[in-house]
Amino acid sequence: MRVSAQFSWCKGRFEAGFWFAMPALLLIALFFFVPVLAALALSFTDFDIYVLGDFSTLRFVGLSNYIRIMHDPLFWLALRNTLYFVLIGGSLSVVFSLVVALLVNHGLVRLRGLFRTLLFLPVVTTLVAIAVVWRYLYHQRYGAFNWLLEQFGISPVDWLGDIHWAMPAIILMAVWKNFGFNMIIFIAGLQSIPERLYEAARLDGAGALAQFRYITLPLLFPTFLFVSVITMIGYFQLFAEPYLMTQGGPSNHTLSLGLLMFNEGFRWWNMGYASALAFVLFIIILMVTLIQARLGKIVRTRQ
Repeated sequence: MRVSAQFSWCKGRFEAGFWFAMPALLLIALFFFVPVLAALALSFTDFDIYVLGDFSTLRFVGLSNYIRIMHDPLFWLALRNTLYFVLIGGSLSVVFSLVVALLVNHGLVRLRGLFRTLLFLPVVTTLVAIAVVWRYLYHQRYGAFNWLLEQFGISPVDWLGDIHWAMPAIILMAVWKNFGFNMIIFIAGLQSIPERLYEAARLDGAGALAQFRYITLPLLFPTFLFVSVITMIGYFQLFAEPYLMTQGGPSNHTLSLGLLMFNEGFRWWNMGYASALAFVLFIIILMVTLIQARLGKIVRTRQ
């Protein structure tokens, strides 16, 4: 009798919670799952601008869009550019945010609260405004970066027009824009490490480097893994920076998968092909995330 009553009580609570959550679940289904399923269906069609005038012209093409992607030189160029951005920009963002978090958290910088706010401001500032300012900084004749180079007798650089410097210029801006978010997460992770561990290490004669290697890094590893994964996911979706700064130039050397997807879908109206690109990008991100999670599990077991 007691088990039956407890089961009825749990069932009643579950039903009540389900009906309270139903409006939110419907909104999620309407604005997330339905568009995803629609995009998946579009990826198997030749949906373009002509279909909007006459839906009878819509054709099912099977895997043709995905086969076309594998033979598209622009896709491989965009994938190479995106991987370059993720590996270099993502690594710099994580390392730089960790260094700044250590400086701010351990009192090596005065007015820590003010510095946290100032360093986080780029994250909440609109990217359009930041891109306009940085384009002036990168200006070949009047930009601040070239002015600094001239002070050391170095010739001006065409930051956004040179195929060798355009992507590094975008990486620099992206790292400055995004590292503040990772810094806040690292600070939260650092503050969760008990201070008594550092006190015991200092009593045993451990220096700052030893404390960082044997205490900070192992205990901060879950936070480090989380930051690495979300940074990788965000950087794989590179779009706004090259769209606002270079339009994918020069010579497509800043063309990303996100920008290629946008051009195919909203400039050339090849919506079926753009949808296929979106799911290929999703598969790439999923595979890299699983690899990171697997490597993280291996490292944790060896600690």
